[in-house]
Amino acid sequence: MKRCSWCNVVFLIILALPLGLMAGDYLSEADALYEQGGMENYNRSIDLYLEALKANPNDYGANWKCARAYREYGEEAKKQSVEEWKEICARYGKEGMKYAKKAMELGPNKPHGYYYYGLNVGIYSDGVSILKALAEGLKNKTQTSFEKAYELDKMYNEAGPILALGRFWAVVPWPYKDKKKALQYYREYQSTRYFAEKDEGKVYLAELLLNLKGKENIEEAKTLLEEASQSDEKYFRDWAKRLLKTIK
Repeated sequence: MKRCSWCNVVFLIILALPLGLMAGDYLSEADALYEQGGMENYNRSIDLYLEALKANPNDYGANWKCARAYREYGEEAKKQSVEEWKEICARYGKEGMKYAKKAMELGPNKPHGYYYYGLNVGIYSDGVSILKALAEGLKNKTQTSFEKAYELDKMYNEAGPILALGRFWAVVPWPYKDKKKALQYYREYQSTRYFAEKDEGKVYLAELLLNLKGKENIEEAKTLLEEASQSDEKYFRDWAKRLLKTIK
């Protein structure tokens, strides 16, 4: 009887090994595609992350990486203004939230799930409107997710949680909008080395400074926008140029 039980254990281990190896292969290939960037590669990486999750639904890395790929696909659709980009953002953002939430449950002391949950809510909101997202109760979930990511590792993904919180307080509508908090987080992000390396933060800060008004704020915004208008990334380059035109 004992021998049969041992044989059963060995059989189950052997049976499980190929599934584990397959999941690892899917993850490696998905990661490689994601790193190449571009909508097609993001979409292909999602398919592979989903295959990995079929083999191991509780894989923490596969869940948060899948959420990340969903977000990036939606973000690229928006930046490129592809046909029906709003529908894409709504659909992909909602799916991304699902896998980010699973990652939050699997790794409650790690920043990845919280961070990508908030970013996917942002993409979802781009698709359905911020007001609809608020009506669905996503404001508090987004805030607490970003705050938890900030608490766990605010320098994760090139200080992403810091910038995300600044943007959150800058764009959430009245009566929740808090320009003072937004500026606080933007200034903290500005103190990191990533501010000089990426034009996204410059555009966000400049936009807020223009809204705050005042001679010094406008002069600083103008300097930041002139720098960002030379960005290699067309989306932020065009955004900076549009804002520059509003300065008299």
